[in-house]
Amino acid sequence: MNLTFKFAKTPRIYFGAGYFSDVGKIVRGYGGSVVVLTGGSSLRKSGRLDALMAALDALSIKSRHVSINTEPSPEMIDDAVKLCREADIEVVVAIGGGSVLDAGKAVSAMLPTGESVFDYLEGVGSGAVHSGVKVPFIAVPTTAGTGSETTKNAVISRVGVDGFKKSLRHDNFVPDVAVVDPELTLSCPPSVTAACGLDAFTQLLESYVSVKASAMTDSLALGALALFKDNLVAACTVGGGDVGVRAALSYASLISGMTLANAGLGVVHGVSSVISAHFDIPHGVICGTLIGAATKVNIQRLLERNDLGALKKFATLGDLITSEVVGSSMELSLKRLLYGLDEWVSLLRVPRLGHYGVGEQHLEMIAAKSSNKESPVKLSKTDIIDILRQRL
Repeated sequence: MNLTFKFAKTPRIYFGAGYFSDVGKIVRGYGGSVVVLTGGSSLRKSGRLDALMAALDALSIKSRHVSINTEPSPEMIDDAVKLCREADIEVVVAIGGGSVLDAGKAVSAMLPTGESVFDYLEGVGSGAVHSGVKVPFIAVPTTAGTGSETTKNAVISRVGVDGFKKSLRHDNFVPDVAVVDPELTLSCPPSVTAACGLDAFTQLLESYVSVKASAMTDSLALGALALFKDNLVAACTVGGGDVGVRAALSYASLISGMTLANAGLGVVHGVSSVISAHFDIPHGVICGTLIGAATKVNIQRLLERNDLGALKKFATLGDLITSEVVGSSMELSLKRLLYGLDEWVSLLRVPRLGHYGVGEQHLEMIAAKSSNKESPVKLSKTDIIDILRQRL
């Protein structure tokens, strides 16, 4: 257990059913003009968007609304920033899934500069360094998945042959406030709930076994991981309308953002960013479809190295998600973990990569551009191709 660590700051967190009604009053504490970014149309159909806009008006807060219907691109962020600068926006609120929250985070960061966000993206921009000065940002997740409400980076992407998925990052970009109301996730369809839930689970698992994990991130990750046993499948089936079930996944997602921000992620995310840049596949689907195969290959390589420390962590997870008594043999616990992951992917009908056009001819390119990130063992290109092939 690593008792030497640093821990990034977190937002002020409002967690619980009903807190969405307080968003207007929270905005009032930061400024008198706000842009509200939302995704799709579900928030409007539910009446919540109109209710929020009415509350803002009653508080004499000037408001603008911007829809984010796809993963944010540099052009989308630049257009939103231009609109907000013209309207003298003082506060940014993002209500939606990870893409919407990332868009809000980027708009908040770029409003003071008025420059293109592309210049500040890691690995593809001009190398410009952001000062960290931003407009106050309030994140309101409507899915339980990415944990973006507690992280310091905004993921911006462009899909295609020359596509990329890169981060705008600074310690100051952590949202000022996170309002996590599990009632907002009740309308999530089963397929979205499954993908988002498996994204959060993957983030927790990878940060728990990460080479940068600490006592702090371990304790947070284990508490959140335990919630998946009884709630992941339930949220996608008979328990979709149960606020308690939804709250469990919302909490797990919130914590996954904290653990990934402090311990890092693993090979699934090192592969996911490459796939997302070239194929239009939801991030959560990539995580869900690969986590079982990636965990299997990681365990195989750790067994070859006799790395008992990392293997014990994977074994702990096997007992945790299958409710078995701690103290079983490590071999049995590892088998339980792999069986449990395969069962979830089967029950939740997570699509394979081939469903989205990924073929054998793409594996070499994907593996060559992928990274291990903070995985407990360094996997070769051949290992990564093996993981991908298992889920074609």
